[in-house]
Amino acid sequence: MPDTLDPLVRDLVEWVAKEPRRHADLIDTWRTSCPRLTVWEEAVERGYVAREFVPGRGAMIVITQAGQKLLRSNRPFPLRGARLERQG
Repeated sequence: MPDTLDPLVRDLVEWVAKEPRRHADLIDTWRTSCPRLTVWEEAVERGYVAREFVPGRGAMIVITQAGQKLLRSNRPFPLRGARLERQG
């Protein structure tokens, strides 16, 4: 099912690229009733997003370098409003 998930995984990575997200917010937003559409799990397994401790905010879901590369390589135009380089 990777071909079916690819656009959804890219959408999730793009959403996280805009700003780090709380895990609960991510799960609530990307919840699905279909157990075969595991977008969140697929994005983590592919290494595009990860859980990271952010001072003052706690555990957050952030985009990884692999996720940044995915967005740069699969979009023919620059992402408006997306923060592709993490501040550290």
